[in-house]
Amino acid sequence: MLAENKRHRCEDRKFTKDVNGASFVNYIFTRLVAKEKVFNRVDFRYCIFDSCYLRDCNFIRCDFTGCRFQSTSFHGSKFSGCTFPYATFKKTIISDEILVSQAPDYENQKAKFARTLRMNYQQLGEAESVNKAIRIELEATRTHLFEAWYSKKSYYRKKYRGSKRVGSFFKWAWFDCLHFLWGNGESVGRLTVSLIFLFCMMAVYHAFQVGNPQEIRSYWDGIRVAPEVFLGAKSFPQYSNWYLSLAAFLRLTLVAALISILIKRFSRR
Repeated sequence: MLAENKRHRCEDRKFTKDVNGASFVNYIFTRLVAKEKVFNRVDFRYCIFDSCYLRDCNFIRCDFTGCRFQSTSFHGSKFSGCTFPYATFKKTIISDEILVSQAPDYENQKAKFARTLRMNYQQLGEAESVNKAIRIELEATRTHLFEAWYSKKSYYRKKYRGSKRVGSFFKWAWFDCLHFLWGNGESVGRLTVSLIFLFCMMAVYHAFQVGNPQEIRSYWDGIRVAPEVFLGAKSFPQYSNWYLSLAAFLRLTLVAALISILIKRFSRR
């Protein structure tokens, strides 16, 4: 039942010239070295790059499907037209430009590609690259969930049918709701917009309970006192207990969300 995998081991080797149209499928490269070399249409599928040094190289239309990169340096290297589906990265120095230029076409693969690079950049302490990877991962996930229940493409309709399609709709709706409220834990700006929207709703309630809903001034007064009511510093006898309880719950939730965003941002430094 089990056939030999036929792994080819290559240890402590160095590329001395450019490589064109070669195949290195299923190789294990250990401490491989290449500097200022061009790799054109090279097949690296299912390879493992361990502790390799590939500096200032130019990879053109190479296939890295299913590759695993660990403790490898691509410092100064460039990639053009390469494919990285199902590739994983660990403690690998590589430009974050590949997040955009070399990402897989399918959104679910793009999300996984951005996720493995995000974890890789976290291990290296590259905060800006981590943030870029997260943005791409979230956007790809959002698009994939939307296409899973809405798209008429044969790929989605064969894979997501019946209950899976319905489940994808609810996953997308929940994901989109969190995206609007606080950018899925990544956007202080969206959290601020949500807070402003909440203040507007509180102003409407204030106008109907305390002021005169026919007068614009009542809404303005509601906007003015909304921050104080939200923080629990001010209240009115006309407010119901359920409204004050809801305001306290939302206050704790939004403060917790803000702290969560800040902790995640500073922890990447």
